[in-house]
Amino acid sequence: MLKVIFNCWALFLGLALIMLGNGLQGSLLGIRASIEGFSASVTGLVMSGYFIGFIFGASIVPKVVRRVGHIRTFGALASLASASILVHAVFLDPWIWWFMRLITGLAFAGLYIVAESWLNDIATNDTRGQLLSIYMLTLFGGLAGGQFMLNLSSPEGFQLFVLISVLVSFAVIPILVSVSTAPPYEITDTVQLTQLFKVSPLGVFGVFASGIAAGSLFGMGIIYAATIGLSIKNASFFMASIVIGGMFLQYPIGWISDQIGRRKMIILTCCFGGGVSVLVSLLLVNSQAVYIGAAIIAGLSLPLHSLCIAHTNDYLVPKQMVAASGALVLFNGLGATLGAPITGFIMEKVGPHGFHQVIGSVFGVILILALWRSTQREALAIEDTDNFVPMAPSPISPALNPDVELEEIEAAAGQNKESIISSFEELVDELSATDKNE
Repeated sequence: MLKVIFNCWALFLGLALIMLGNGLQGSLLGIRASIEGFSASVTGLVMSGYFIGFIFGASIVPKVVRRVGHIRTFGALASLASASILVHAVFLDPWIWWFMRLITGLAFAGLYIVAESWLNDIATNDTRGQLLSIYMLTLFGGLAGGQFMLNLSSPEGFQLFVLISVLVSFAVIPILVSVSTAPPYEITDTVQLTQLFKVSPLGVFGVFASGIAAGSLFGMGIIYAATIGLSIKNASFFMASIVIGGMFLQYPIGWISDQIGRRKMIILTCCFGGGVSVLVSLLLVNSQAVYIGAAIIAGLSLPLHSLCIAHTNDYLVPKQMVAASGALVLFNGLGATLGAPITGFIMEKVGPHGFHQVIGSVFGVILILALWRSTQREALAIEDTDNFVPMAPSPISPALNPDVELEEIEAAAGQNKESIISSFEELVDELSATDKNE
């Protein structure tokens, strides 16, 4: 483990600083928007810019990496993210903020892609599981730590904006002084979303719906906290509860899904998540229990992304997983883009509890679809499924899946588009024959 960390210490240190800045930025902008009198719906639209930029970044950055390399791309994107946050402090305009959030989302999508492709190059089949665990811990730990930094200065001033810029700028230093290099990871052509939906309607829609929940949690969670009267300190604890809950329940939920099956686990998760969402919306207001409620709701909703991807991947071979990942990331990003605006609109109409009502509705819709799909197709036998692997929303996430051999991933990246389409057509025909209504 120590050797694994040593081989890529610069990358993990840079990522940690980046995530500290990212975690602080999201909460700071929400609080500052409330102070400046932005409505909940306007704030939701501002926050959606990040996810729109993320979608663009996921498609653009791999081409940039192939042209100029990992280190230069990482440095350029970090500089872009560092500069964009300062613009927020200078221009207190929602449309400018929206555009800067778009730029930030593009930059961070690229940073994730660079990091994951770099890790993929460093990793072996024996070390990828360890690297993935450290990577996910770095992401969630940085996001959680950023929430507590909200208490270092008043959000009404410019100091926290400067701090974010400094953190992101400093992230480049360990990368630049490191002697590590990595060749670009080639991403295969993506499959059409319609084909993928035919393979796993529940998995694809679940990824989309989980994006709505994630967009709501990270885009409007801080607004909810401020609306119910939490102080800056308590609001930061509220957001940290969301991140920590999402981090600690990933592996237990994944492990249980390995034992009972993905679809059953999705049903159980949605039942509990929907119930807790309703309970919190009715009973918990500005009390200590609100933090526990936030942790449980996030802990049940955020793992749905990885759970639905695992459900989809259970039907796919490695080359199809690589092709499907891009489409799944796109659909998840579209959901996240809608999450904050929808939640902001609902909160304006029904009050702060609209926050939990939106997330509870996400659980409910996924639950209904999962129950319906259980009547259409028999679940795969447990022995025919792979182990659960937590996945970040990146188009190259399969590269860090320890259950897929590196040789298979490299071969998949070399597949042409026609071969990919043909393989999915064959899979769709095979699965259609097993559906009860066919």
